[in-house]
Amino acid sequence: MSALAAARYGKDNVRVYKVHRDQKTGIQTVVEMTVCVLLEGDIETSYTKADNSVIVATDSIKNTIYIKAKQESVTTPEVFGAILGTHFIEKYSHIHSAHVNIITHRWVRMEIDGKPHPHSFIKEGGETRNVQVDVVEGKGITVNSAINGLTVLKSTASQFWGFVRDEFTTLKETWDRILSTDVTANWQWRNFANLAEVKAVGTSFDATWETARNITLKTFAEENSPSVQATMYNMGESILAKQPLLETVTYELPNKHYFEIDLSWHNGLQNTGKDAEVYAPQSNPNGLIKCTIGRAGAKAKL
Repeated sequence: MSALAAARYGKDNVRVYKVHRDQKTGIQTVVEMTVCVLLEGDIETSYTKADNSVIVATDSIKNTIYIKAKQESVTTPEVFGAILGTHFIEKYSHIHSAHVNIITHRWVRMEIDGKPHPHSFIKEGGETRNVQVDVVEGKGITVNSAINGLTVLKSTASQFWGFVRDEFTTLKETWDRILSTDVTANWQWRNFANLAEVKAVGTSFDATWETARNITLKTFAEENSPSVQATMYNMGESILAKQPLLETVTYELPNKHYFEIDLSWHNGLQNTGKDAEVYAPQSNPNGLIKCTIGRAGAKAKL
């Protein structure tokens, strides 16, 4: 005999663009998102009995996303995600959980002749602001906010020495190297009882995202890094100190390698050690370092 162990369904890759036009100033603000909404509840029979009467059509889910984007502010994705999730569990009595993932694509206002342009923007690289909101009937709302795809590099002020050396080790110790990574950082908020609690701290979401991004960049740039591990811990510790509503901060940092090229074969040309200027960027393999930083005495959710 078989039984349905778990199931959720919904609409993925819903592309949403919204523009706010300030009629007094002529300034326009744009938000572009990719939204996924997945639902859980009393839907077993749609899988096991071919009973479609319990299915909220995924097309209806898509339409709801558009309608709510028109009716509500989308500039804080955490709040918008909570609005969407709460709608589905309140609208449909047999739906008990809604899982909302929002990727906000980064558009930055242009500066023309040193002045912010009212309606023109630049898309900077692949960096996105990601939000995962889970609304569970009777259990409240969990929110996880993230930075994804923020690519950074510094040409010095990075070390790596004192690591385990044995018969498998060929890597040389270094007190000065290139450090580059694609930052994935996320922070888990404390549990919220309901949508009203999420809205009550609404301004904290944008402020914390800016703080986390600034701490990440400042620590990366200014610290004489002894290792990726130590630097990412210092970043997370600083973010937790700034926002008491957070439970944990998690970083995932690939170490993107740049190798020196020995050119001494060409007329004794020196390009290693202190003379290194030309490097070969490596696409793979790469180091991958992860950690979750929680508050002392609290068990981290991994």
